[in-house]
Amino acid sequence: MIERDRAEAARQAGLDAYAIIDTLEEQAYDDLTRMAAELFKTPIAIIAFLDRDRSCFKPRIGIEAKQAPREFALCEHLILKPGEVLVVNDASTDDRFRANPLVVGDPNIRFYVGAPLVSPSGQTLGAICAVDTQPRETDAAQIEMLQFLAQQVVTKLEERRRALALKLQA
Repeated sequence: MIERDRAEAARQAGLDAYAIIDTLEEQAYDDLTRMAAELFKTPIAIIAFLDRDRSCFKPRIGIEAKQAPREFALCEHLILKPGEVLVVNDASTDDRFRANPLVVGDPNIRFYVGAPLVSPSGQTLGAICAVDTQPRETDAAQIEMLQFLAQQVVTKLEERRRALALKLQA
């Protein structure tokens, strides 16, 4: 348990270094989210960052909420298996998620695919994901492209951090 707490503290410190939580929308992230929605033809796409007790949705398409309790976030499972894409074809039949309030209630998640946002130091910060209210399948090419979009999100985060550091030095 202590090791897990240390890992979570390091992950959170890594996320905090990007100063991305509770900030205004940014076009670069909006564009990547739109690409994820288009890639999977889903009504919902999100870039979610896992903060201490919530999943914060930086850009989002098809959903009004700006956050959800972390314990309900499907992308929480990406921390358990770093580097792996999480594909849930039908959350209502998946033992891990069938009782989740986001599955049994609004927004009634059925399909979820999320690629982890892994920092250069190896911490999973969150995910870029596509969501649908209908069960569906995905293919290897879509998964590969989602992983590419996740890398682009991390690249934008790194650029953002460098720009903030330069601004502080000025």
